[in-house]
Amino acid sequence: MSDPILGQIHDWLRAHEQDLLNDTVKMLQIPSIEGPAEPNAPFGKENRQALDLALSICSDWGFDTKDIDGFIGFGEIGQGDRLVVSLGHLDVVPVGPGWKHAPFGAEIEDGYVYARGSTDDKGPTMASLYAIRAIQAVAPNIPARIRQVFGCNEESGFACVARYVQTEEAPTFGIAPDSMWPLVHGEKGIANLEIEVPLNKGDFALLEVGGGQRPNIVIDSASAKVKVSGLARAHVEEKLADSWDRNITFSWEGDVLGVYAIGKAAHGSYPFGGDSAAIRVLRFLNEIAPVNAQPFFEELFDTTHIGGAGIGIAGSDPESGDLTCNLGIVETKDGKVSLLYNIRYPVTWTGEKLQALCDTYLQRLTSGFHLKVTRDSPPLYFPIDHPLVKTLLEVYEEETGEKGKPATMGGGTYARAIPNTVSVGTCWAGDGRAHETDERYKIEHLFKASRIYASMLYRLAIMP
Repeated sequence: MSDPILGQIHDWLRAHEQDLLNDTVKMLQIPSIEGPAEPNAPFGKENRQALDLALSICSDWGFDTKDIDGFIGFGEIGQGDRLVVSLGHLDVVPVGPGWKHAPFGAEIEDGYVYARGSTDDKGPTMASLYAIRAIQAVAPNIPARIRQVFGCNEESGFACVARYVQTEEAPTFGIAPDSMWPLVHGEKGIANLEIEVPLNKGDFALLEVGGGQRPNIVIDSASAKVKVSGLARAHVEEKLADSWDRNITFSWEGDVLGVYAIGKAAHGSYPFGGDSAAIRVLRFLNEIAPVNAQPFFEELFDTTHIGGAGIGIAGSDPESGDLTCNLGIVETKDGKVSLLYNIRYPVTWTGEKLQALCDTYLQRLTSGFHLKVTRDSPPLYFPIDHPLVKTLLEVYEEETGEKGKPATMGGGTYARAIPNTVSVGTCWAGDGRAHETDERYKIEHLFKASRIYASMLYRLAIMP
């Protein structure tokens, strides 16, 4: 390693690997899923507990700390006008069924630590925090400020970082350890589209349908009830006898048919990596519906297309590839079916274009669909020759010996909300995917990531 200071930083990290693991386990054992707001805890007491732990660690190390009304906080070292920031988040998505390991047990097995948040994003955040601690220990007079930010609402709205930008200066450079190696220079736009349609009536009337926890998770269990008239009963019974989907079960209560499905959770930006139970339910209802009810159920099922074709928004661009469309929540309310779609749209598109395409398409349907945009986060894009991108690519190659290529993705990180910031990697082969069951992080990867983050932050701090 050509820079002796950087070599010493890495030596410090190797000497403190057990400390990093111990603090990471403590953080992973906090079930920081968003909960009811409390005083100074806008995202619930567990998120407050996670933020308190992070700020306590920083304070014990002599960092300057700030708690921004429980929304978000940070620890900072150094001095000078230049500000280098690493942005992580401590909140996690709900766990769902099917875990073999306790979701918040932080159990260690075969060199991996298992827990919700291990890869997304508590593990990487703790690795980054220790990287800054190492810089502080080895280079206390570094001519820049380096700040570790701890967000508490990344998974369900970004309200934490929205609060942050109201009072805090923009960084000179920033990284968000929450994506893929070596870095992501383009993040697709993220929109939540709520589409409502009145419940149908007649011989095969949908009474209720429900499933999903968050817009950005593939639905892993869902159910529905339909009222079947005597005229339609024979047709439905015949179709049920030929049903093929073994992930679907059904039962009768008088003239009401209950349908239940199981699927596989995945990140909403990667819907084809999961198996939507809601899509299974809606497809099943479409297949067994009598002829006079099929137009409604066919249109309802078609809207679930993971490429967006069923709501008129399918498309792509050369920079970031195909749009994805994840049905994250479906429910029945006020006599309507509400379908909440999490959309990841190309970096060259706008939210206005997306809404216009969807509106135009829905107007052509016959069941009375109505669109409401509940969230739109514009895309992020940095050219490959940008100084921030070039520097981080150089560091990654030096650290790993691999000539990495920057990527674009459908996932959204804090980088899209903070100027002069890109997201960087967290995991390697063998680590668990974000938002899936039995999420896991290889302990050696936790240590390796910390060394790479240290090199990135140090280089950004001393750049001419």
